Amino acid sequence: MPSPFTAGTLISAGTIRSTPVYNTGGEALGSIDDLMVDTETGRIAYALMSFGGFLGIGERIHPLPWAVLNYDRERQGYVVPLTRAALIDAPNYGREDAPRWGERAYEERIHDYYKTDRYWIDPMP
Repeated sequence: MPSPFTAGTLISAGTIRSTPVYNTGGEALGSIDDLMVDTETGRIAYALMSFGGFLGIGERIHPLPWAVLNYDRERQGYVVPLTRAALIDAPNYGREDAPRWGERAYEERIHDYYKTDRYWIDPMP
């Protein structure tokens, strides 16, 4: 029976949380911890993926531009074109750290790393 929180290509934000993230080779990398939504456009800007650590110790949060995630129905998770090694060097922060959201230079570094368009430049039609 289909989930009441998914319909066609729509999914509730609450359902996205804890969704696994895999690389293109099928290796589990982490899971979606939260989403960052642009309040002016309503667009999802970033998926915050938890990565690394053991039982929450040493775990890092990786802000992934929404554009790098592709949903795979068979895996019931998101697939990203990243290796585990690439994530180690990727922009990240600890659970107790305060990321610098709203500081364009900080967000530009994220988009530069993943080679994605900046969500704030490409407005919705």
